[in-house]
Amino acid sequence: MAKSEEAAKLKEKQGLKEEFIEFINRGSMIDLAVGVAVGGAFTAIVNSLVNDIVMPIVGLIAGGVDFTKLAVRIPNFFGTGDEAVIAYGNFIQNVVEFLIIAWVIFMIIKAMNRLNRRRDAKKAAKEENKKK
Repeated sequence: MAKSEEAAKLKEKQGLKEEFIEFINRGSMIDLAVGVAVGGAFTAIVNSLVNDIVMPIVGLIAGGVDFTKLAVRIPNFFGTGDEAVIAYGNFIQNVVEFLIIAWVIFMIIKAMNRLNRRRDAKKAAKEENKKK
């Protein structure tokens, strides 16, 4: 391989490295990492909210039902292994968790959109005043 080809490949590799570093240092990647970390913590909070507060209240309203124990057990007719357990109570809890997370995200996006509209309106008003 000629020295010029090796130099070109070395330059390309260095360019790729620099491009990757630039990509990582962009705000969007850092925002994504922060979002994932906050999302994980938020999930733990929502799980606790649903499991420790919401579902016990719903269970009381439903006549003292513990949703975590709601399941259908299907015996194994073939004589091997355990029975099949369809834990629909856990499914109900997961649906409630999803709805709470979706509602909170909706409210956050709604608030952000409202703030963006106000900011845009102020910006447009300033530009209109400058034209006068």
